Amino acid sequence: MSAIGGAGAAGLQQVIAMRQQIVDQSDALRGLRDAGSTGAAGSPAPVDTAKPAGGGFADTLDNALDTVKQTQLKSSEMTAAYERGEVTDIAQVMLARQESGVAFEATLQVRNKLLNAYQDIMRMGV
Repeated sequence: MSAIGGAGAAGLQQVIAMRQQIVDQSDALRGLRDAGSTGAAGSPAPVDTAKPAGGGFADTLDNALDTVKQTQLKSSEMTAAYERGEVTDIAQVMLARQESGVAFEATLQVRNKLLNAYQDIMRMGV
């Protein structure tokens, strides 16, 4: 019985090690993407002075939804590229799909919380 537990623990360690490698690669790719988005000269994008620096709730929500949309578009583009044979790394495709799914699920959870808060406010007596 200890041999089975030992084999299971070794398998678990391999899965954890593989997960850590994927996370490290994902972080490295995000770093490259962020470095590439700062512009050709390495200068940050110009700041729009017409809007307040902090922004509002609607702006924050809009930016979050745009980020989710971009993540989903990237995922679908990578999937289509894999189907065409242009992308050969299935791990990248699966990571993009998982990232898209997690972003969508998080968006649904935020929507549910906002809807519950709205309903609670509407039930309050004045």
